[in-house]
Amino acid sequence: MSARRLPGLLTRVFALAFFALVITGLFVEYPFPSWLVFLPLVLAWVAGIAGGRLASRDVKTARREAVEVLPPVTGRWSAINSPADRVPSHGVHTYGQTYAIDIVAEGAEGAEGPEGSEGSQGPEGPEATGAAAGRPAFAWLWPLARRPQAFPAFGAPLFAVADAKVVTADDTQRDHLSRNSLLGFAYLLLAEGELRGLAGAHRVFGNRIVLDLGDGTYAAYAHVRSGSLQVRAGDTVRAGQRIARCGNSGNSTEPHVHFQLMDHPDLDRARGIPFTWRGIGVPAGDEAFTAEGAVNSG
Repeated sequence: MSARRLPGLLTRVFALAFFALVITGLFVEYPFPSWLVFLPLVLAWVAGIAGGRLASRDVKTARREAVEVLPPVTGRWSAINSPADRVPSHGVHTYGQTYAIDIVAEGAEGAEGPEGSEGSQGPEGPEATGAAAGRPAFAWLWPLARRPQAFPAFGAPLFAVADAKVVTADDTQRDHLSRNSLLGFAYLLLAEGELRGLAGAHRVFGNRIVLDLGDGTYAAYAHVRSGSLQVRAGDTVRAGQRIARCGNSGNSTEPHVHFQLMDHPDLDRARGIPFTWRGIGVPAGDEAFTAEGAVNSG
């Protein structure tokens, strides 16, 4: 096990132990002093601090200049969890996410929309044409969840950001319902997310692609749509070549693109590298942008 992964794993184990003890206490009497219930919570806090300091030290020693690449999408999108707002962008350095960005599609303005908008109904049938409807808002009470086809990002094509070699390509995990309601998000935060973290990076990122761009730089795409891969490990791709479609697999609230550059193909060992998208830069949170791209059908 990677030394970088151990603190995060211990944090989740101790947190789960705390919740398990709390739930157990609702039904049986503890055979030990009740204040000991909070010991796993304290240990989780300590492990979290240790992991954060270790990751921060790694980032400082591995700092690099931003690498310019093409955007991984085309059309109209908005950024969330952007390194333009804070670093680490997702609150953690683990899995090479220091400079990661999440983007969501905003509707029918895309240069090339989700599968189905090109005359094909795709494996999901007519519902796959979600681009025209616009992005559903966060639901405080109802509906608790939506099908991924309700979101314009679902099925949007993903493109190689540079000439590269495919290192990892996996699309075997299912696309789940959204978690963009109050109860859905709470479920993701308190239960599903913790379990995915314990299972490892492949369950957090879901279906994913890792490209070797050369010069010690790797590009990772997360939450890829199930069954949408157009490449496999070992393939060589050209900049702008379509490689997959956006999905809602892994630790995801709604269909979106998670993109990052890193210094190693193994997510457990990777450290983040800053990026900039050609012609766009690094969009800040809630900033809308249009990506034209250099589309190469491959």
